[in-house]
Amino acid sequence: MKKPNWAGLMRFWVTAGVILMLTAGSVQAAEEKTYQSLKLFADVLEELETNYVDEVTPEALVHNAIKGMVGNLDPHSSFMPPDAFEDLQDDTKGEFSGIGIVITMKDGILTVVSPIEGTPAYEAGITAGDIIIKIDDVSTKDMAMWEAVNKMRGPRYEEVNITVIREGASAPLVFTIKRDMIPMTSVRSAMPEPGFGYLRITNFRMNTLDDVIEHLSELEEQGDGLKGLIIDLRDNPGGLLDQAIRISDLFIDQGTIVSIKGRIEKNNQIFKARPNFPERRYPIVTLINGGSASASEIVAGALKDNSRSLIIGTPSFGKGSVQTVRPLKDGFGLKYTIARYYTPSGHSIQAKGIQPDIRVAPGTVTDAPKADSAFDLMLKEKDLKNSLKPEEEEIRNKKKSQKDAEIEKLNKDVQVKHALDILISYGVFSKINDTN
Repeated sequence: MKKPNWAGLMRFWVTAGVILMLTAGSVQAAEEKTYQSLKLFADVLEELETNYVDEVTPEALVHNAIKGMVGNLDPHSSFMPPDAFEDLQDDTKGEFSGIGIVITMKDGILTVVSPIEGTPAYEAGITAGDIIIKIDDVSTKDMAMWEAVNKMRGPRYEEVNITVIREGASAPLVFTIKRDMIPMTSVRSAMPEPGFGYLRITNFRMNTLDDVIEHLSELEEQGDGLKGLIIDLRDNPGGLLDQAIRISDLFIDQGTIVSIKGRIEKNNQIFKARPNFPERRYPIVTLINGGSASASEIVAGALKDNSRSLIIGTPSFGKGSVQTVRPLKDGFGLKYTIARYYTPSGHSIQAKGIQPDIRVAPGTVTDAPKADSAFDLMLKEKDLKNSLKPEEEEIRNKKKSQKDAEIEKLNKDVQVKHALDILISYGVFSKINDTN
């Protein structure tokens, strides 16, 4: 049986379709260019199908052509085969086994946006900005993002080797990482000082808003309530837009949260804040860094531009574009960019990121700071033999727990400590102003 001439049939249908389009109205220059381009595509398809050294199917050629067409638009647009499209749904809904990183294509290079806290990649030491050059000794050059994701995901407890180039490192770094289930929890909290809460948001999933409300309620009900709050968005790669908007709305009573502007009018939207009950009047400091991207940048930008929070840390990632996902026939999917995000003041996040109000580099508070003067070295009451311990210390020693270990860790984090000092100082000066 003679093999069907797929390219010839496609040429016929493409030509017929263009002719029908042209006969429906006047011939325009743009339509002529489209016709010529489609004709060129059909010619190349027929040539390769007929004369390429190895036999290639027209389906493979067309799929590769679509992949190249979409992939060359921007780093966040992609044409996905059925298995990759199905995996995309797991990122916000289901549980999956992998290493726990969010990646992007930066200038055609596979780059880590952020490791997800509590995952194998985070524990292994993968950091934002790492360039992945190999996955299990397979080069990532010209590898699509979905292919890289598929290679890094796999059965739980099986190992995968990731080779990265890191700024400041003299040679590539190789990480052997054991895959595990990626946690779906995205919020945790603590009270590093009485009245001053710490809220950590690692990503924005379907239940993140509910978790934030639950943790906030617990913090607000302790003691005399909150005097100040630290929101930690460091290494938060983003997630669901609606969750970011609704979480921002918890702290803003009026004004714009974020606006979205695209080429098509229907993609333009402005999201406004609504009055909250209970009202949250306490001061806020928000922490960001280069791993804070997308939805976390929306929250930071909304709080900053509405004068609701001081932003400290380092500049965020700068992922300010909006993608939509369209299912296609036979299980394929298309993800492409439709608009850009703008902060309430009208600034684009794209490639610029959120700039902190106060830049504070990451680091650890040392246990034994250098003495400032000879007086600091003098003998004090606490150094005397059998000296009585402070009452609160005696109580604390009896109640050592995992929560205490978490707070101790926070107090050694330079950026968290800086945020806490700002909130405490604000409270002191507010009392002085009230007295005056």
